[in-house]
Amino acid sequence: MKENIIKNQSFQFAIRIVNLYKFLITDKKEFILSKQILRSGTSVGANVREATNAESVLDFIHKLGIAQKECDETLYWLELLKETGFITEIQFESMQNDGLSILKLLKSIIITSKKNLKK
Repeated sequence: MKENIIKNQSFQFAIRIVNLYKFLITDKKEFILSKQILRSGTSVGANVREATNAESVLDFIHKLGIAQKECDETLYWLELLKETGFITEIQFESMQNDGLSILKLLKSIIITSKKNLKK
C-alpha cells in the first residue's frame, strides 16, 4: 500500500502539538492558549484521518477543507504564543515550518481533488 504522506505528517504534527501543550502547562503555566492550540493542532490529523474514510469525493474535499482551516488556526496560535513570549523564535519556526508544509499539502490535495471532480 502506498504511503499516505499527509496522514503521517499530520499525525507527527499532532504529537508535536501535544508535547508543546505539555510544555506550556507545566513549564510556562499557560492554560488558555495551550488548550486552543491543542484542540486545533490535533484536529488537523483527526480530520485528515476522517477524510481517508470519506463517503464520497465531496465528503473527502470537505473534511480536508476543515483540516486546512484547523491547520491555519494552529499557525495563528503558534504566532500568538511566540509574540507573547510563551515560546521562543526557534520553537516557533520549527513548528511553523511543519504547519506550513501540511497546509500547502492540504491545499494541493484539495485543488487536485476538485479538478478531478470536474473531469
